[in-house]
Amino acid sequence: MDIKRAILWMIFIFSSFMVWSNWQMYNAPQQPVQANTTTPVQHNVPASVSDVVATNTTTAPSEKVVITTDVFKLTFDTLGAQLVHAELIKHYDTEDKTKATVLLDNEQFTYTVQSGLIAAANVQKSYPKQDTPFTFVSSEKVLSGDTLDVVFRAESDGIELTRTYTLHKGNYRIDVKDDVKNISTESQSPSLYLQITRDNHEPAGGISMAPTYTGWAVYSDAERFQKVTFEEIDKNSAEYIKTASDGWISFIQHFFVTAWIPEQGKERSIQLRKAGKDVYAISTVEALGTLSPGQSTISKATLWVGPQDQKALAAIDPTLDLVVDYGWLTLIAKPMFKLMSWLYSWIGNWGWTIVVLTIIIKLLLYPLSAASYRSMAKMKNVSPRIQALREQYGDDRQKLNAAMMEMYRTEKINPLGGCLPILLQIPVFLTLYRVLLASVEMRGAPWLGWITDLSAADPYFILPLIMMATMFLQMKLNPTPPDPMQARIMMIMPLVFGAMMFMFPAGLVLYWVVNNILSIIQQWWITRSLNKAANDQILTHK
Repeated sequence: MDIKRAILWMIFIFSSFMVWSNWQMYNAPQQPVQANTTTPVQHNVPASVSDVVATNTTTAPSEKVVITTDVFKLTFDTLGAQLVHAELIKHYDTEDKTKATVLLDNEQFTYTVQSGLIAAANVQKSYPKQDTPFTFVSSEKVLSGDTLDVVFRAESDGIELTRTYTLHKGNYRIDVKDDVKNISTESQSPSLYLQITRDNHEPAGGISMAPTYTGWAVYSDAERFQKVTFEEIDKNSAEYIKTASDGWISFIQHFFVTAWIPEQGKERSIQLRKAGKDVYAISTVEALGTLSPGQSTISKATLWVGPQDQKALAAIDPTLDLVVDYGWLTLIAKPMFKLMSWLYSWIGNWGWTIVVLTIIIKLLLYPLSAASYRSMAKMKNVSPRIQALREQYGDDRQKLNAAMMEMYRTEKINPLGGCLPILLQIPVFLTLYRVLLASVEMRGAPWLGWITDLSAADPYFILPLIMMATMFLQMKLNPTPPDPMQARIMMIMPLVFGAMMFMFPAGLVLYWVVNNILSIIQQWWITRSLNKAANDQILTHK
């Protein structure tokens, strides 16, 4: 294969990898399950919550209760004691970095969290739920210690529900406790639902060349991690587990997630559905059993509303960090992120962490890349002989190729050796690309000077320009193709790759720049050593 074809293949392979990687990230393979058309009816479990647990249509009076912690500014609505607004104080808004990120809201868009009680199927009861007026019974609205309890209470149809949200200092975890008491003179059989509702708006701040997943996700030990898109719900083609006694439900968007983690070991049904015009809902429903008059029961769950912090998520549930979806590169990306996290714990700057990681990767790949650069250096030394062969054989390609292959064997040269460095970089590049794209730790992480966010594109395109310059310098160190067309293609390559980098995260371009600089140093040293050895051999023969 000549240099022209090799270069074209490299560009094709790299571009194909990027397109396929993006497609895989958005359409990650899901464990197939048999789609149930109905949820199995069990004792005390409603057959469907779609008519009962939908978006609010009541005009009952309500009051907004604003709660502030060191990481949150939350707004609860006394109508249903639901969480209707969440600002993440320590995470900036993509469009206006002077403001906090708004994750939940029910005014500019619909993205809220609810829970409540519903009766068993065919039982005409209206227990406290998201359209029931609650009373705010606690007093503190600002976190001053390690925890803060936010308490609401409501009564309806013989059931008293006391809901306690426990907020934690420095944490996006919210513990939710529902104390359910039968205050009637007859037995009651309520079921508890946990729900997330959201419209289908696209979150701001995405990168057009690097799409990320926005949609629902369900986890169970039986079927593992399952994604469900808005389109699948619209087409009634969503496939996910319908009953489980473990796992969690969530809504995922770039860098952030909202998740309900019910008590493990309790049987529950799961439903995903359209709950109104352009509004969708995911719910779990759990039977609380039969309560005699005066009897009460307590149900606990955990709610996460915040960034995809892998360490904090895994502390709640070992599987919850799966919301940080690296797609088909997960097996490589997770160890890479752990290594980067360990390096960061020593270095304290994610940009320099990427630099050190690049050096480590370069050292690990040194034997292979060194062999490649030796081959390239030898190719450069025999370029005049190749040109002479071309002039000797003219258009006789068969004899020319035979003569060139004989020369390669004699000089122990691999003509495709120059392709190896780029081919080796592709899986590393794609893995780091996924890590930078999916890890919220990179969001807003500075390096130095003008690079204030490694997850965003370089605002002044300085790193992409440096990258193109280093690629041009690498080309100068390589053997010059005798064919003018091949030489032009070689010169176009830095422009092609550089143009691709203009909109990529700065952290990714930083990796490529550092890798190029290290490659130039390595290639220069190997070429110098080979030339020195050749000169020494000539002097010895003289």
